[in-house]
Amino acid sequence: MKAFKRLLALTLMSATLTVAFCGCGSDKADASSITIGIPQDLEDSLDPHVAVAAGTKEILFNIFEGLVKPDKNGDLYPAVADSYEISTDGLTYTFHMRKGVKFHDGNPVTAEDILYCISKNADTESGSAYVSAFSNIEDYYAEGENIVIKLKQKDTDFLQYMTMAIIPKSNPNPDTNPIGTGPYKFTYRSPQENIVLTRFDDYWGEKAHIKEVTLKICASADSIVMYLLGGSIDLFARITTTQMEQLKDSNFDILEGTMNLVQAMYLNNNFEPFKDERVRQALCYAIDRDEILKLSFNGKGTVLGSSMFPAFGKYYIDETKDVYKPDLEKAKALLKEAGYENSLSFAITVPSNYQPHIDTAQVIVEQLKKIGVKAEIKLVEWDTWVSDTYVGRNFEATVVGVDASQMTARAMLERFVSDSGKNFINYSNPEYDETFKKAVSTTDDAEATKLYKDCEWILTNTAANVYIQDLAEFVAINNKYTGYEFYPIYVMDIAKIRLK
Repeated sequence: MKAFKRLLALTLMSATLTVAFCGCGSDKADASSITIGIPQDLEDSLDPHVAVAAGTKEILFNIFEGLVKPDKNGDLYPAVADSYEISTDGLTYTFHMRKGVKFHDGNPVTAEDILYCISKNADTESGSAYVSAFSNIEDYYAEGENIVIKLKQKDTDFLQYMTMAIIPKSNPNPDTNPIGTGPYKFTYRSPQENIVLTRFDDYWGEKAHIKEVTLKICASADSIVMYLLGGSIDLFARITTTQMEQLKDSNFDILEGTMNLVQAMYLNNNFEPFKDERVRQALCYAIDRDEILKLSFNGKGTVLGSSMFPAFGKYYIDETKDVYKPDLEKAKALLKEAGYENSLSFAITVPSNYQPHIDTAQVIVEQLKKIGVKAEIKLVEWDTWVSDTYVGRNFEATVVGVDASQMTARAMLERFVSDSGKNFINYSNPEYDETFKKAVSTTDDAEATKLYKDCEWILTNTAANVYIQDLAEFVAINNKYTGYEFYPIYVMDIAKIRLK
């Protein structure tokens, strides 16, 4: 089980989330219930320390919180901690515990719970996404009402990892019975049907507006517009541009943001043809990303050239998108040189409940025909994609979107280190491994930034994948509701949604 959890450490996917308001409250600012449609059941563990599939994390964001948590701008503010201090040498972090914070079971949060969470996430056998970063911890202990963490060396990103969820040490089954400190508490789950959350009225901060949230599994993307127009759901996140058109002149507002992920045709570098860098580069030259955006997304989205998206600010390199301008003749020449002239064929595995990825794959198939490459789309259910494509790495190519669990370059780029459990494309490059190692080892922020950018250039120049875009995000919301906020990471803050 632990091995499975380690392999499942993907910060993935452009999950489609639907939110519906199916009840009315007694006043203008409150409502009694919401039904949230999600494209698949939460197949991942409900333990926030090992549940890293984006569709799961997006929902657990409302149940759990760390010593600090992000706001809609990506800035961190105190949560379970009331305040914190960082020593001048950057090696010692002191967190002052907030008084009166309770778990959903009514028990108070103690220093012992926080130390337990640090220990659990530092355990190399835990399957936690924090293990690598926590290896830099020299010591940690309680000092009165304070939690002190000492690092081996300075890490300017370390505070981001303090978003680690605080859970009770006393809970024996966190994977099926999640207990946190967030604005909503887990009530029950009916597999393949729904998950129910209830407002936590003893929450330390601003209370949620909606009392009960039902997360209803709605696997058919074709039915979403019907559900919206029929009134059974009132909010749907990540609708397609086609669905936008179908909702024109209705009682829905369309909100626009970005998904903050890297959509690409990810290539299994262990698949014989894709072991050859020339073949991968040929595919990059054959793909016209602007045409994909035009045909499938009404021109919306940001073309990408590596594994980083604009919300990452100082780490993002816009110029990587210019390395592979569409050049069919160069693509054909590279295939011929590699011995695959008019003979390359492969399958593109796509999860069937993610229409944006299906639409992208369909355009790619047509574009590749122009260089004599035969690609076919293989649609699979989400749980099959996770078990076979991601965990089993049994695929040739796949179109998905990959995000980050924290706003750190490390979170985005660590997945391509040769021996990383997250490296589902089997990318292996000694230069990349060494550059990444230097990036996470340096104590100089400017040097780390440069090295992370060097990693991005290596991925681009070696055509690790066919990078496409950071998808635009469109949210259809019934115009009687307000409060929806876009975040720079893959979460939905349900507590902010309310009646106008």
